[in-house]
Amino acid sequence: MGALSPWHWAIVAVVVVILFGSKKLPEAARGLGRSLRIFKSEVKEMQNDGKAEAPAARPAAPGQLDPAAPVDPHSVDAHPVDGVSSRPDTKSA
Repeated sequence: MGALSPWHWAIVAVVVVILFGSKKLPEAARGLGRSLRIFKSEVKEMQNDGKAEAPAARPAAPGQLDPAAPVDPHSVDAHPVDGVSSRPDTKSA
C-alpha cells in the first residue's frame, strides 16, 4: 500500500471541500495562520525573557540588595527602630 498517490490527495481535498464548504476554508486557513503567528511571537518572547533573566541570576555581593527580588510587604517595617510601626494593622506597645 505505501504512500498516498496524487489521486488519493485529490479525493481527500474533494471530501474536505464538500464537508466544510469552499467559503469556510479560507477563513479557517486565515485563523490558523493568525494562531501560528501569535504562537511564534509568544515563543520568541519567552526565549528573550529567558535570556534577559540569565545575567540577573548571578549572586549579589554581600550587603547588596537584588532589585529584581520580590519584597514581602508584611516584613517591611515589621520591627521599626523607633517603636512606631508604619503598618496600620499593628499596635504600638
